[in-house]
Amino acid sequence: MRLPWFRYLAPRTLADAAAVLAGEAPGDAMLLAGGTDLLPNMKRRQQVPRVVVGLRGVSELRRAANGNGMRLGAGLTLTDLVRDSRIRQSYPALWQAAAQVATPHLRNMATIGGNICLDTRCNYYDQNYEWRKAIDFCMKKDGEICWVAPGSDICLAVSSTDTAPALLALGARVRLVSSHGERDLPIADLYRNDGIRYLTRRPDEILAEILLDPPTGISPGAGAASGPAVQEASRPASGLPLASTYWKLRRRGAFDFPVLGVAAAARIDPAGTVREARIVLGAVASRPLVCAAAAEYLVGKQLTDVTIAETAERAAEPAKPMDNTDFVYHWRKRVTREFVGYALRELRGEDMSATRLRTARKDLTAIL
Repeated sequence: MRLPWFRYLAPRTLADAAAVLAGEAPGDAMLLAGGTDLLPNMKRRQQVPRVVVGLRGVSELRRAANGNGMRLGAGLTLTDLVRDSRIRQSYPALWQAAAQVATPHLRNMATIGGNICLDTRCNYYDQNYEWRKAIDFCMKKDGEICWVAPGSDICLAVSSTDTAPALLALGARVRLVSSHGERDLPIADLYRNDGIRYLTRRPDEILAEILLDPPTGISPGAGAASGPAVQEASRPASGLPLASTYWKLRRRGAFDFPVLGVAAAARIDPAGTVREARIVLGAVASRPLVCAAAAEYLVGKQLTDVTIAETAERAAEPAKPMDNTDFVYHWRKRVTREFVGYALRELRGEDMSATRLRTARKDLTAIL
């Protein structure tokens, strides 16, 4: 498949890149970082920008600073994250998520910003142009019907980013830059549950940076969990280390997008009581799905088998997988409970390496 015709621009600064976006009509210009998502989409004519703005030459986007937490430039590759011992030690969910994306070759090119902004996916959308034309296209591109649910008035393509659920569980924020200024927002506010308009980022904005609070003290309310119980519990939790984990289900042990992602983070006091918790599901909706009710239930309790089972049940309730990705969707609903349970057992301190190897066919300890 060949790329469509486009004009390529390669600004050297973030300000210049923002100026290019500001000078183009909305949708006419798209950003290119690693290109592992955009270029295949362009070959399938899913995205046909008139102007492609390359960001590889913008050094501001490739910085990682460790002070009060971490500041990660959106242009850092996933390999950069995997090789960073600070992320592996302090933010294990993010490290595990980045380590399980695609293959080493793609992680060498793909960026954290690109994975956060990854296009939503669907069995009826991720096909070549001729295949999509044969079914009269779909709502996401060139058509009027969502073939997943023909009666739906919105597109049901799913969010398939691995790093976003982990970052939501970690309470991350993002910095968006445009020629009109910049704004910081919780990463949870970057997404909406719409397969077409899945990002709240404006067409003239660039995702420049990811901001992570120190693992021993994140800001109450900054992340995915919400509700009085969680917010109240987060006050005495200050100073407790944040344990986190990410679990991924896919058909193959490598290369595949997630069919399910589970990110969990918790602060557990010396007595074993959960003082703060966040649980986020990926690949079950058009945005990372925050399981606030399950997290609230967990706060103030110990991670017993009974508590884990009930929390997993509550986390699976809002998950409504549909016929838009791999595996039978009824089974995907059931397996959500299992994977939430795996994540919570790992937070409890169990050695889950054998289960990871069985379910994901990947030994994370061997990844460098």
